Amino acid sequence: MMTGYTGYYILIGAISLVSWLVSNQLKRKFKKYSQVHLRNGMSGAEIAEKMLADHGITDVKVISAKGQLTDHYNPRDKTVNLSEVVYNQRNAAAAAVSAHEVGHAVQHATAYSYLTMRSKLVPVVQITSSMSQWVVFGGIALMASNAIGAMGQWVAIAGLAMMSFATLFSVITLPVEYDASNRALAWLKNKNMVTPDEYKGSEDALKWAARTYLVAAIGAIASLLYWALQVFGGRD
Repeated sequence: MMTGYTGYYILIGAISLVSWLVSNQLKRKFKKYSQVHLRNGMSGAEIAEKMLADHGITDVKVISAKGQLTDHYNPRDKTVNLSEVVYNQRNAAAAAVSAHEVGHAVQHATAYSYLTMRSKLVPVVQITSSMSQWVVFGGIALMASNAIGAMGQWVAIAGLAMMSFATLFSVITLPVEYDASNRALAWLKNKNMVTPDEYKGSEDALKWAARTYLVAAIGAIASLLYWALQVFGGRD
């Protein structure tokens, strides 16, 4: 065990750096593929609507959302929300994003197990994620007391349990996002919605988008392990 957890501080720093690099690369990729205009002339909204229709989904609406990187599927009101740029633009990046978000709608319609699991975790994570670290901090502080140290450890363990829900959420998000991208790319290719060059752009853009979730999951796991080591006597 490394004194002072130097290795874990390095790990956390490395993950932050990798996250920044991946995020910047993703922005560059989307900027690049936003210049690859679709030969079919369809906008992101039109592509989303066609993909929904091709999958027999008639109860999901495609709407425009304000802001950038605000694209998402809302299972509660069954809406595919596309940022204004994606909604209106007619390029490989817009095709990739709109088809990916419809991929989530297809998951919902087919009761994809990992999406169902993630949806069930949402209310739990909303409650526990904001307070879990503070509970761990409080428990560790109490552990320093000779009188109530044992109780402090139980408080810290409760905080770790709360933190584990957010970590599980990040891990489950990976198959959900990768599967949505795979559904999107398969549909774009099988329905001849894009040319080979346009397809490569869409595939590359979604690949980098998925990597942001991968880095986030690794970061969540590393953070949970770090605090677990603090609670269970990691300090020499």
